[in-house]
Amino acid sequence: MFDGHGLELGESPAKVGGDELRARQVDICSQLESGSVLLIVNNPESIRSADVEYPYRSNSDMLYLVGWEAPEAVACFHQTDGKWQTRLYVPPRNVEKETWTGIRPGLEGAEADYPVDKAVSIEDISEDLSAILSDCKSVYHVRGLSSEVDEILDASLLEVSRERQRLGTGPVNLCDPRPLLGEMRLIKSDSEIQQMRHAARIASAAHIESMRNAHAGIGEHQLQAIIEGCFKHNGSQWSYPSIVGGGDNATILHYHENDAEIAGGELVLIDAGCEVNGYASDITRTWPVNGKFSETQRSIYQLVLDAQEAAIAQCQPGVPYDGPHHAAREVMAQGLLDLGIVPGPTLEEALGAKQLGLYYMHNTGHWLGLDVHDVGVYRPDDEPRVFEPGMVITVEPGLYFGAWRPDIEIDEKWAGIGIRIEDDVLITVEGHDVLTDDCPKTVADLEALIGTA
Repeated sequence: MFDGHGLELGESPAKVGGDELRARQVDICSQLESGSVLLIVNNPESIRSADVEYPYRSNSDMLYLVGWEAPEAVACFHQTDGKWQTRLYVPPRNVEKETWTGIRPGLEGAEADYPVDKAVSIEDISEDLSAILSDCKSVYHVRGLSSEVDEILDASLLEVSRERQRLGTGPVNLCDPRPLLGEMRLIKSDSEIQQMRHAARIASAAHIESMRNAHAGIGEHQLQAIIEGCFKHNGSQWSYPSIVGGGDNATILHYHENDAEIAGGELVLIDAGCEVNGYASDITRTWPVNGKFSETQRSIYQLVLDAQEAAIAQCQPGVPYDGPHHAAREVMAQGLLDLGIVPGPTLEEALGAKQLGLYYMHNTGHWLGLDVHDVGVYRPDDEPRVFEPGMVITVEPGLYFGAWRPDIEIDEKWAGIGIRIEDDVLITVEGHDVLTDDCPKTVADLEALIGTA
């Protein structure tokens, strides 16, 4: 188990190197006004209950610019003698604390192993950062992650001393750095693509193992255990909570209970991806738990697959990002017309919110990267962004006929069918590359694989 039935995973790629991180720092700083300060505050730790914490994950922008993975850190980019400097505020080493929580890099480790010019104790941030802020023009900062940093900034912004009035020193603007960073993160480098390709392989292997070990009566939680066990076995972790829904549960888009038994004859929808060095994969597959599609299940499944293939064909440089969505909707609307599920009578009418929209209520894809729903504006200047090489997008059409829904009347033979098929697609110079292509999705391939362990 856990090898994807012989799928070649290869070695995990090295983390994005210091030279590339430095280049990103140079890039973001070059977009800032001279005399500005950029602050990146790491995510705070979060309590699950009592003294038990949720597993920690760094702020994606902190990973992107510094590669720092430990909590309690603030990155500061500012100018000294006309040159941009990277300063990292981190907790100093504390043996007593580390005995409980694990070894941390400390100041020495930060300067030795990370692309920073200077490490400063987080205990000294108030005095040190206040001095930097006292003589800057603009501060780029996202509020709400650290009350201490917010207070330091507020004190600097609100100070109205005669000295400041006379000399004109101190920050006068508070700016959001996320639009700038979103644009940078939207285009993936070769090293980022390596991380994502490996995450895609691991996730593909996990889905394959769930298919191979499936049988009528298996629990959703048991399939989840196989999926996430494969993630861990291969050195990754989930990039979002896994969705494992059998039967009517598959018609709930973000179903997370994962606690029901899957009866023979039911479909199971698994939406699960993993993260490698911070970079996400995102795969959805739907298949019959007993290894054989019924006629009605097959007709809907093939329709969704045809829609997905039409959408993937639109993943080309120069095509608007919503091109895949429109292509998928047209295929599914026409298919539902042909099956008599929507009344039509025309394709234009079938595409409406009261027809196709009842059964397909989400977009066909989203950006993918350090976040599973990654950053980057979809409609700059209210016009659809066009695809460029280096972008990665998911393609995930679906149809959902929830028997539990009071707002629809559906023929009994369709009721309880929920199908989504999702792949991760890299835009290339030549066209596209489906990173998750190792994960089976044709009817024949699925039926040949399910229950063969």
